[in-house]
Amino acid sequence: MSILALAAMEKLIRKAGAKRVSESAKKALRDVLEKYGEKLSTKAVMLAKHGGRTTVKDEDIELALKT
Repeated sequence: MSILALAAMEKLIRKAGAKRVSESAKKALRDVLEKYGEKLSTKAVMLAKHGGRTTVKDEDIELALKT
């Protein structure tokens, strides 16, 4: 089951300049963003644990993005 809404994907694609967006494009973007988000979140959790914390902070997300 997907976490991100297709409507949000359409908004992102339209914000980038598209006039029309297919269902398959929305689904493809959702899949890519969810996979990327999961990988990034996993890194952020590892960084928080390394810091001796159970709470993931914005700094963990930002550092995970850089690594």
